[in-house]
Amino acid sequence: MTKKPKNKGKFRQKLINKYRLVILNENTFEEKLTFKLNRLNVFIFGSLFSIILIVATIFLIAFTPLREYIPGYSSTKLKKEATQLVYKVDSLEQVLEVNNVYIKKVKELLTGEVSEVLFDKDSALQVIQYDKDTMNLEPSEVDLEFRQEIERADRYSIFNEATKDADIVFFAPVVGTLTEGYNAKLKHFAVDIAVEMGTPVKTVADGTVIFAEWTAQTGHVIIVEHIQGFISIYKHNTSLHKQQGDLVVSGEVIASAGDTGELSTGPHLHFELWNEGYPVNPINYIDFE
Repeated sequence: MTKKPKNKGKFRQKLINKYRLVILNENTFEEKLTFKLNRLNVFIFGSLFSIILIVATIFLIAFTPLREYIPGYSSTKLKKEATQLVYKVDSLEQVLEVNNVYIKKVKELLTGEVSEVLFDKDSALQVIQYDKDTMNLEPSEVDLEFRQEIERADRYSIFNEATKDADIVFFAPVVGTLTEGYNAKLKHFAVDIAVEMGTPVKTVADGTVIFAEWTAQTGHVIIVEHIQGFISIYKHNTSLHKQQGDLVVSGEVIASAGDTGELSTGPHLHFELWNEGYPVNPINYIDFE
């Protein structure tokens, strides 16, 4: 009698062991949702979800206009324009050939080789035929360079235009009591919002962290650069959660509010907003209440 390997039995038992996933109310500990499952079910559902996601992604890329937003795919509009230009070039070449024939006939008349010229452009256009075997259809080096330049310019133009023309929407970094407002005469280019110690400070929009250091007067300071020339500044934090060079999205926690720095008078956030090198009143862009 052969014995089954113990490891195989344990692995199978781990797959079919049932577990319970319970979602509780954090304040009352009341059960809201309960799921009974095992590792085998999780593996099966995860695999099915991954397959469906992959198939849906392939379908969107292959059969919808969304593929134009993926780097490497050319624009449908550009293809249509290129096709129309090919037809126009072909027509212009035919007209050019007709004009060359006309000029040749006129030259013969002026030089006295012929005494009369009978020329019909429409009939001449029909007579002119091209031999595809003898025609050189290979693009020249100049044409190849021009095509590569157009492809490079068009490949990322959608994203560049979207970033350039996008309307930026700001969200409040914290919610609290406004203790001091923006005052350009007193050179207070910021708003101070009183909050509890350790309150999460969130970035007001997508951007890149360009400064995240400690200063003696304003404590932990973090500065984020956004599109359209906007810069947001967060001072007097008790700690920073991001470093210089990090990419952040709107509403992401970047620091914890505090009472650091010589100029701080209590737990609060000193928030500044600059545009194109000039301070602006954050109240005009953000609702802090």
